Amino acid sequence: MPVRTKDNFLVFGAPLIEQDEIDEVAASMRSGWLGTGPKVARFESDFAAYLGGGYAAACNSCTAALHLSLVALGLKPGDEVITTPLTFCASVNAIIHAGCTPVLADVDPVTMNIDPDRIREKITDRTRAILPVHFAGRACDMDPIMAIAREHGLKVVEDCAHAIETTYKGQHAGTFGDFGCFSFYVTKNVCTGEGGMVIAREEEDIRNVKVLGLHGMSADAWKRFSDDGYKHYQVIHAGFKYNMMDIQAAIGIHQLKRVEQCFVRRCEIWDRYQEAFRTLPVGQPAPEEPGTRHARHLYTLLIDPVPCGIDRDEFLMRMNRENIGCGVHYLAVPEHPYYQERFGWKLEDTPHAVAIGRQTISLPLSPKLTDEDVEDVITAVKTCLAD
Repeated sequence: MPVRTKDNFLVFGAPLIEQDEIDEVAASMRSGWLGTGPKVARFESDFAAYLGGGYAAACNSCTAALHLSLVALGLKPGDEVITTPLTFCASVNAIIHAGCTPVLADVDPVTMNIDPDRIREKITDRTRAILPVHFAGRACDMDPIMAIAREHGLKVVEDCAHAIETTYKGQHAGTFGDFGCFSFYVTKNVCTGEGGMVIAREEEDIRNVKVLGLHGMSADAWKRFSDDGYKHYQVIHAGFKYNMMDIQAAIGIHQLKRVEQCFVRRCEIWDRYQEAFRTLPVGQPAPEEPGTRHARHLYTLLIDPVPCGIDRDEFLMRMNRENIGCGVHYLAVPEHPYYQERFGWKLEDTPHAVAIGRQTISLPLSPKLTDEDVEDVITAVKTCLAD
């Protein structure tokens, strides 16, 4: 097997971009529609259809999608939103930017998703919403989460940044709550470089999100300047600049067409990892729950220093020396000084998330990986544990 060098470092999360995407971007540039235009509208329609219906609004990031969804719910300063401590900071930051107070409910140590029993413990008379995150592509346990929401009159915004292909009892993640928010960042299963999407059941909710996402204007730019004639706009909200460009949507249209094909390849890589690491002293992803579909977005190992002989950070350094790029998903939110100082969060309040965050490492899982790349990753893992 060839030895990797600094000239062929295996980048974590490198996307699979093919000629269709390149041609569509070039067509957008030739058309003159570089900003929000007809390709965005097509991508929204295609994405909603993939999820089985509803209405969609494309944004420039999943962070924007989360923020817009929370604002569209009409939440007020001081309202509490319960979310998971095992997530990217964007989940919590969106709650803060919406003027609300994030409240953390610990995760289930097996699924790594927010634990419904812990959600119940965190509900107060100020709780207004729940923001579950489908971590790594595994569906949250949505039946009890939605039951809690109905019982207490709470809104639900699903963070589906990892969960484009995820289903729970035959229903796509993102279609249970009031809003579902998706990411098309460069490492995601459908990528547009940067980008996001809001999904909702009600057309009026998505219309509100679209207005909020483009300065609060009552008509978006491509319709104002279309060949139907100029249309005046009115500002009806103090909105944001969160719209997606046609150049981004041009990539996403073709990425979405191949999402199931790429899913099959990631499953092949996942299964190869599961078999190769079965006898190693590492924690592997748990099997997907019956009646669910795991999107296979992140393949995470837990590096416990007791059985492994090294800690996670040393393992990361060794993998880097083997020229294999890895990710850390994630240090628990309470580990970060800003949140400790602002909210007084203590590590002992979310012990499962903290333990997972200190041990987890994500291995390359892109459909762009060749069989040789996969074997290189496996060899590097075994080498790093044996050193």
